[in-house]
Amino acid sequence: MIAVLLGGAVALFASLLGTPVVISYFRQHGFGQPIRDEGPQSHHSKAGTPTMGGAAIVLAALLAYAAAHLIGADLTVAGLLVLGTFTGMAMVGFADDLIKLRRRRNLGMNKTTKFVGQAVIAALFAWIGPTYAGLPRNISLAGDLAFEVPAWVFVIWIFLLLTGASNAVNLTDGLDGLAAGSGTLVFGAYSLIAFWQFRNPGDYGLEAADALDIAIIVAAVTAACAGFLWHNAPPARIFMGDTGSLALGGLLAAVSVATNTQLLLILLGALFVVETLSVILQVVVFRLTGKRLFRMAPIHHHFELLGWQETTIIVRFWILAGIGIALGMGAFYAEWVSRVGPL
Repeated sequence: MIAVLLGGAVALFASLLGTPVVISYFRQHGFGQPIRDEGPQSHHSKAGTPTMGGAAIVLAALLAYAAAHLIGADLTVAGLLVLGTFTGMAMVGFADDLIKLRRRRNLGMNKTTKFVGQAVIAALFAWIGPTYAGLPRNISLAGDLAFEVPAWVFVIWIFLLLTGASNAVNLTDGLDGLAAGSGTLVFGAYSLIAFWQFRNPGDYGLEAADALDIAIIVAAVTAACAGFLWHNAPPARIFMGDTGSLALGGLLAAVSVATNTQLLLILLGALFVVETLSVILQVVVFRLTGKRLFRMAPIHHHFELLGWQETTIIVRFWILAGIGIALGMGAFYAEWVSRVGPL
């Protein structure tokens, strides 16, 4: 418990105090966000705002993880694998952001290159997880609601889960504070899930040390997102960029596997799912009918073009994220009660 609290505290202060340093450095080096011409007109005033702020989240979380283990928490292969996935996805996002900045346009690395980077990380996770970290090779909802799959199916599933989650967070990161705020809520929920599993390891077939290590990571990222949100809230002084969004999405996928809650992520990350579905529906409807279902996708831009204030959209979408999380946490607890009985 102390290690989890220490990790969260260190990450919060590191992110709160470190993000302004990152903002200053990026401003001096001209790392300003280019804005799409076809986007909402209100976004053009945001051109030049420092981006790649996700680096502050990642560095704060890594510092917090190290600090938590200085007081005696055990390092585990599962924890290091999850943290490595988080860092690896941040590196893919950082490369994408850097290319955008150098080309001075809102298009980074091509899709093939990005998918190759994500595929390598997914393949390493799918190999190391069951082989060395003791993670189950399954597709799971929660607890015992899971079924084993062949190794090749698991590799494909991890790739789909990781790319889907990372791109979903990336799509959500279109308004100031939307992804950081909803990410804080989702990772806060996963902090509770991981800590619950740490306190009840026998009910989940997990090693207590593994569950504690995961709890430290997600608590640190929760606090790092909250600290970053202080500077990312509208009007944002810095954007997280692909560095942050791909890292957070990749971590969501990795944590869902480590906690055996892969399909439960649909509820816990409901906002990210809705944002992604809005883009898919927009493309499908346009190709079938030649007409747009929404004025612009992802769906938060649709409400912008309807005349909603940016802060109104952000707060209401946070509420929707919270509802999904409440449903997900209820389902997680209900599954445990169905097996063990109420407290």
